[in-house]
Formats: sequence, structure tokens, C-alpha cells
Amino acid sequence: MTDMKTPTRAKVGPLLRRVAKLEAAMWRNLYLWARRRPLPLAPGDEPFGYLDVVKPILGIFIGLSIVEIPIFDLIVTNVVPWGPARWIVLALGVWGLLWMVGLFASMTINPHVVGDTGLRVRLNSGIDIWIPWTDIEALRKRYRSLPSSKSVQVEQEGDRRVVSISVGSQTSIDVLLRHPTSFDLPKVGSEPMNELRLYADDPDGLLRSARGTPATGTVSR
Repeated sequence: MTDMKTPTRAKVGPLLRRVAKLEAAMWRNLYLWARRRPLPLAPGDEPFGYLDVVKPILGIFIGLSIVEIPIFDLIVTNVVPWGPARWIVLALGVWGLLWMVGLFASMTINPHVVGDTGLRVRLNSGIDIWIPWTDIEALRKRYRSLPSSKSVQVEQEGDRRVVSISVGSQTSIDVLLRHPTSFDLPKVGSEPMNELRLYADDPDGLLRSARGTPATGTVSR
């Protein structure tokens, strides 16, 4: 019995820490977004968002959450005889609404960044990857629809490993790497990859901006 419990605890511990870290990041991002704190950028850095493809869906969920709070409050108040139930349901509804707004805020204030020395690939607060231009062989614009809704997906294409960091099950830019490179990714770990695919709302603008970096001549469409 002890042998069975130990591996389970070993898995639960890191998962709980990751959940707590993401929760704290969500509240921090919500605070920064509400305060309209500008994104700190180095000279020459240019941000590129990835929110447009999921903005309508997030808007619908946020709208539904706003409508559900008074409806559930009315139902619980008139149906459930236990007084504290109303406040528990109300607290959960408000938390759910703030969580959705926090997700929107996190995607807004954590864009991809094209800099003088490399490309910063981000997704919410959970993914933040820095790739120097010297490690990039080419950037190519290509829209892809992925079969899964997972944010991070790894595929084996022949002898090449490809990681896709998708938004709304889509990617729009392929980053071809000069040599296998490891990235620390949630649920995937650190494994050598030959290519990274990401989604950006303005892939053309990102490629144009990348051409002004020291990687000029190796970056192409």
C-alpha cells in the first residue's frame, strides 16, 4: 500500500504547486491589467498578440458568467433552505467570473516579443520561451488547424520532433531551429525539438519585424 501511495503523492505535489502558481499569476495579471500597467519592453522590442482568435469565445463565457451570477443567486435563495449556501454559490460565481477576466488579462499582457537578440514565445503566464536568433534557421508563415485543443502539443514527423503552442487549436508561424533545442514546457517537460509552431494575430508583421534583427538573411517566409 505504501508503494502505491508514494508515486501518487509525488505526482500530486508538483500538480498542486503548478495550480497554485497559475492561480497567483492570474490574480497578478488581473491586477496589472486593471491598473493598465504598460508592458516593460527593452529598446527595439516589439510585442505581438495572439488573443484575436479566442476573444469572441472568451467574451461569450464572460457574458454568460455575468448573467449566471444573479440567476443562480435567485434560485439558491428561493430553493435551498440553508442560508450559507447563497454566499458560497455567490462567491464561486464571482470567482469564476474573475478567473475568466484574469485569463483575458493574462493573454493581453503577455504577448510574444520580437527583440534585437531573439524571439520570446509566450502563452498566458504558463509559457515563456526565449529563442536567440542564432538558434533560428527560418520563420515561416503557415496557418495550421490542430486536432486537439491542448495548448501544448508534440508531434513526431519522421525523425523530427515538433512542438505546437496553439491558441484556439491554431498556429500561424513555424519556427525552424538550427539544431535540436530543449524547452521547459508544462506537461511535456524538457525534450529536444526541431521545430516550434506558435500562433500570432499578425504573422506578417512579426516576420517583417524579425527581418530587422541580426538574424536577417536566415529568416524567411
